[in-house]
Amino acid sequence: MPRRQVIAALGIVLVAALAVTAFADAARSGEGQAARSNLTMIAPAAAGGGWDLVARESQQAMRTGNIVNTVQVVNIPGAGGTIGLNQLAGLAGEETTMMVTGTVMLGGISQSGSPLSLADTTPIARLAEDFEVIAVPAASPFRTLEDMLVAWESNPAALPIGGGSAGGIDHMVAAQLAQARGIPVENMVYTPHPGGGELTLSLLSTAAGTVGVGVSGYNDFRDLVESGQLRVLAVVSPERLTGVDAPTMDELGFPQVDLVNWRGLVAPAGITPDERAELEAIAREMVATESWSEAVERNRWVRSEIYGEDFEKFLVTEQTRIDDLLKELGLA
Repeated sequence: MPRRQVIAALGIVLVAALAVTAFADAARSGEGQAARSNLTMIAPAAAGGGWDLVARESQQAMRTGNIVNTVQVVNIPGAGGTIGLNQLAGLAGEETTMMVTGTVMLGGISQSGSPLSLADTTPIARLAEDFEVIAVPAASPFRTLEDMLVAWESNPAALPIGGGSAGGIDHMVAAQLAQARGIPVENMVYTPHPGGGELTLSLLSTAAGTVGVGVSGYNDFRDLVESGQLRVLAVVSPERLTGVDAPTMDELGFPQVDLVNWRGLVAPAGITPDERAELEAIAREMVATESWSEAVERNRWVRSEIYGEDFEKFLVTEQTRIDDLLKELGLA
């Protein structure tokens, strides 16, 4: 392995190790305390991505709403969220920790063959739906999605598509679009990134090995879109996103590209019914705050709240749906 790749690999291992250590310290700090006193929120991805955004918006809403005294956010990136899931599994019975989850984690579980699944957690709440976009740097020659697709068709290997973890929603959206355009999915070159921050750095770089097209949640790109550094070619949502001058996949003739990224919260397995009810109450109070309403509007989310057993049933059917879709797309 070239020296540069060795250094990069060691860096990833070090970051993961530090994150796990920080998580263990944060979890220990809550031992013996009720969730209302001290709550740890796990964002199972690097800072700057969608899960991190949900965790920090939740933290802000809980603080400003005087719902929880102290809320800590801990990032544990890697493997489509399954490293964070593994850490959560080690806290069975710990009632002062919740983890952000969503469609990406279901893909990570399916593709990695993880022995753990969301059935090994205590489902608390589904909060909102978040929408994917396809974006390019402002200097890109692709002015429309059709421009990009023509180039992609002619030489898929020459146009790597960047996104989050392999098997996650970004990867599935790219594969759905390839299928819809008649591009063999096996010819697609997909470059995974540990978080939205790393993906945007790659999109803005002209160095070898970086990508010229990115698929991610709108909020991973929002600041750079608003500053004019990135251009959105298409949004994967039922309706146009407010303030975003880009057509939907339906408008562009690709209704089969339709994946929505929901966001939710789970707790460790083994907590008591009363502890679960308390965490559900915290989630309900959080989404009722003005701070959360502002976050929903600012981040162009759509509320989709379900709780407890209803959320648990949803996770079972959703995991099956994602497993089947990954097989259909040739990604699992």
